[in-house]
Amino acid sequence: MEVRTRAPGKIIFSGEHAVVHGSTAIAASIDLYTRVALQISSDSENGEGLLKLQLKDMGLEFLWSIRRIREMLPDLSAPLPSQPMACSSESMESIAVLVEEQSIPEAKVGLASGILAFLWLYTSIQGLKPATIVVTSDLPFGAGLGSSASLCVALSGALLALSDVTNLDLSSQGWLTFGESELDLVNMWAFEAEKIIHGKPSGLDNTVSTFGNMIMFKSGKLTCIKSGMPLRMLITNTKVGRNTKALVAGVSERTSRHPDAMNAVFSAVDYISKELSTIIQSPVHDDLSVTKKEEKIEELMEMNQGLLQCMGVSHASIETVLRTTLKYKLSSKLTGAGGGGCVLTFLPALLSGTVVDKVIVELESCGFQCLIAGIGVKGLEICFGGSS
Repeated sequence: MEVRTRAPGKIIFSGEHAVVHGSTAIAASIDLYTRVALQISSDSENGEGLLKLQLKDMGLEFLWSIRRIREMLPDLSAPLPSQPMACSSESMESIAVLVEEQSIPEAKVGLASGILAFLWLYTSIQGLKPATIVVTSDLPFGAGLGSSASLCVALSGALLALSDVTNLDLSSQGWLTFGESELDLVNMWAFEAEKIIHGKPSGLDNTVSTFGNMIMFKSGKLTCIKSGMPLRMLITNTKVGRNTKALVAGVSERTSRHPDAMNAVFSAVDYISKELSTIIQSPVHDDLSVTKKEEKIEELMEMNQGLLQCMGVSHASIETVLRTTLKYKLSSKLTGAGGGGCVLTFLPALLSGTVVDKVIVELESCGFQCLIAGIGVKGLEICFGGSS
């Protein structure tokens, strides 16, 4: 039996940085996915019993004999897929040895934590069965679009789909979704895997990827919201790496130097996120009402970007994207940590494709990567066999 899953990436629509200081933020899923194909095989099918992981986009394959995994994890008990638990430090050390034995190319050394998370998820949910797992992704690695969370969600979903704790019709054609309690289970496993990769993740990225649509969050409380209108963004990856921890610390330092001014900034961001949430959820009746709502969304995005500049998290590469899109009367804002990373540009429903093409040509001539994405799509989806 083969199972395939896909889990979306995410953007922060509004409220990044300010959310750390108590403001409301909105995150949304995007129709750029990480896809996982999982086939569990018998020993005879898979030589001497191998666990294979193929990272298709990178042309990398990793192989472990089941015998070697058993040697390194002798205390591995029967899997309990229904009970997500943290990876113990002993297991972490043993799995790290299995990853080190793979001699990952130096240029790809950042993948090690993701492979560690994969091995932990696999052995925790499926135990010591030989299998082949193929991973592909539309999402740029490390650009703040939730690539690691979507990997953890897609893996957790595939592994759980072939366990006895989920209930899906295996004969169904096309993409299926889990029920609410099963999605909760996927989300908990994905969060534990994210901890292996990031240490102390917020849990937001995996929640958006699992459940899809949009999530409003404030002081740790997450609320799912649904868009009443189709939304499209041009996402520009500046390819400039950034240190999220340092950027967050920089905002806190600025706040301690100018508490009143910065608290006013955070308060304004809170209002922007709440207003965006109201606009996005309200129904639309005709093209005119869509256009009016789009104009308000554009203004709020511009205001949010201005406030992010006040926080000191913009960057020369981000300003280049803002100037370029402004020439075409399009509204943009950074998404995520800032200091590089990605920029969102709102694409109104009636915008001509020719204009979009011109903007992309100009941005790509600066060395940036451009992706067009629908916003607020479904979360984790599953299909069996050859259907899709």
